[in-house]
Amino acid sequence: MKMSIDEESLELHRENHGKLMVKSKMKVKDMHDLSLVYTPGVAAPTKEISEDERKVWDYTNKGNSVLVVSDGSAVLGLGNVGPIAAIPVMEGKAVLFKEFANIDAFPICLNTQKTDEIVETIVNIAPVFGGVNLEDINAPKCFDIENRLKRSLDIPVFHDDQHGAAVVVTAGLMNALKLVGKKMEEIKVVSNGIGAAGTAIARMLLRCGVQNLILCDKKGALSVDTPETALNDIHRTMAELTNPNREKGKLENVIKGADVFIGTSVGNIVTEEMISSMAKDAIVFAIANPIPEISPEKAKQAGARIVGTGRADYPNQVNNCLGFPGIFRGALDVRASTINEEMKMSAAKAIADSIPENELSETHILPYPFEPDVVRNVAIAVAKTAVRTGVTRSKLTDDEIEVRIDESLGGVR
Repeated sequence: MKMSIDEESLELHRENHGKLMVKSKMKVKDMHDLSLVYTPGVAAPTKEISEDERKVWDYTNKGNSVLVVSDGSAVLGLGNVGPIAAIPVMEGKAVLFKEFANIDAFPICLNTQKTDEIVETIVNIAPVFGGVNLEDINAPKCFDIENRLKRSLDIPVFHDDQHGAAVVVTAGLMNALKLVGKKMEEIKVVSNGIGAAGTAIARMLLRCGVQNLILCDKKGALSVDTPETALNDIHRTMAELTNPNREKGKLENVIKGADVFIGTSVGNIVTEEMISSMAKDAIVFAIANPIPEISPEKAKQAGARIVGTGRADYPNQVNNCLGFPGIFRGALDVRASTINEEMKMSAAKAIADSIPENELSETHILPYPFEPDVVRNVAIAVAKTAVRTGVTRSKLTDDEIEVRIDESLGGVR
């Protein structure tokens, strides 16, 4: 009998005792080699770095290493399972960094869920790394942690649950709108879920020109009329930026006439009647995992023209691995100090443009993770934008960037 995905995954993890190992870049086969990689030879690069810390990028693996860090407070769709149970997920993320972008990523699960302790720990171990990927940290704590780390560190800090999702959803929407013949500034977007992903997606769509965007949670539509007592700081800010017509009511009320629905909430909360009430050629991104807000079959039957989910067994998967490997590859290869908004937008456009317009279809608005050149396209776009916006230590030309990234990828894609 064929094993299920869960059974096969358990067997794989059990047989291999996880998914990662540390492998040396060179062999230590005699005393001469030992003298080069350790004492006395290692004193030479150490002395060079002590006199000029910028040389750490030349003499160590800092420029190709990323910290993947979690406190286990929001793991996949499982919730707060804690740091020990989060280890397989962080190992998996590190595998994707290596397999897709040839980046050495190290999974660290912290035995604390206190913001101050998380920030302090990451700052204290940051000298080893060229970037920080925050993962599976619950909202609103994740916003504060990311902002504080960005102020404290001079390397990119990227919360993938926020920005990775935002980049990929934006890319998918760019291509979906090409197919239905609508423009960002003309559409009505309703988004359900005001957590990490929902908030980041909303901010990115606003930067793309979306003017009529309504955010909902289980209490209903967010607006400037929402009572102050019902708002946290993030919700208060988003209320000022969204829902220009001050629409009120539950999701089923405000979704009427919407061109786009985006779900980052929980499964099976959108009905066929809700989809039927949307505008013609409706676009639905139901990306709750593992169960989407509405199944693609039901959404299509109710009139949606284009449907994306977070699942690999349906077309148009909103998969963060379309974004973060290339984003970090590009940032690392120009020694960026941050991943700014312009770099994220460049990543979204690069993902969208990875599908030629003549190959776009209702079931192919996002590339598959294994399609050639997606990581390369994203990395080059991000690196060039980083140089253009002045957040890099390396001032490479466009041609030099392309050569550098091809060398770094080393044939993995």
